[in-house]
Amino acid sequence: MALDTPTRERIESLLAEHEVVLFMKGTRQQPMCGFSAAATNTLNDVVETYHTVNVLEDPEIREGIKEYGQWPTIPQLYVKGELVGGSDIIRQMYTSGELYTLFGSAAPDRTPPEITITEKAAEAIRGGMANAQGMALHLEIGPDHSAGFQLAPAGDHDIVTVASGIEVHFDPGSAQRAKGIVIDWVTTVQGEGLSLKFPGAVEIASMSVHELKDRLAANDIVLVDVRPAHGRAAAAPLAGARILEDEGYEALATLPKDTAIAFICHHGISSRTAAERFAAHGFTNLYSVDGGMDAWARQIDPTVALY
Repeated sequence: MALDTPTRERIESLLAEHEVVLFMKGTRQQPMCGFSAAATNTLNDVVETYHTVNVLEDPEIREGIKEYGQWPTIPQLYVKGELVGGSDIIRQMYTSGELYTLFGSAAPDRTPPEITITEKAAEAIRGGMANAQGMALHLEIGPDHSAGFQLAPAGDHDIVTVASGIEVHFDPGSAQRAKGIVIDWVTTVQGEGLSLKFPGAVEIASMSVHELKDRLAANDIVLVDVRPAHGRAAAAPLAGARILEDEGYEALATLPKDTAIAFICHHGISSRTAAERFAAHGFTNLYSVDGGMDAWARQIDPTVALY
């Protein structure tokens, strides 16, 4: 499909107006696909300011940018009017240090972090990797301290540390954020799995829906609803609740660190995960609501929809 002149001029105007432009699905604060999220997480580590274009809101730009740079996928990063590439290339340049050079940033510290892996966690990891020949254990920790493990081939520029006989591979940003972490294997009411504890992070307290009702009535706690849009559509958020998906972690992270914050989700699982991310940022008065909105509907307000 040929690129029409008006769309080409719009793209050229964007590239002339902004030195760094990321054409993506969603926004920097709320990416709408995994590849766009990976691109913004990487750029956030390296460059402070960049412009994003949400192609989901502009079908002409969405198709036109593919023709403009002869690059078939989204996201796409442009610097000084030149196409850098998509999510995979951004990631490769990040791990090699080329992305820092591109933006004139200081080279990242590549010192392997000192971490602790408990024996239970090490045993579980060994079991999980028993049939993963040729694969390495990667741990990615985002700027908001969200964390994820994956098995993938080792990269030439990985930062590698060894604990309890387990090799763990990091990118530069994750390596810095991993300093002093403890990786454990835990059992909760939600099941078993690996758990990360950051240095100085506080324990997350549990709160019943009855306690939440009393605290909301006393107006001495901030309630954060961490459910996705479809969950909030099925059962509306409680009055006064702040919506994590709408505000984002960055906005809520500006609250005073001793603010009492309760997190609520559907059943009480993702609320604890969200609370742990705030704990990693130094918040000290955090709660996860047991049973989530489901428990609120069953025990407090039967007019709230069950879903």
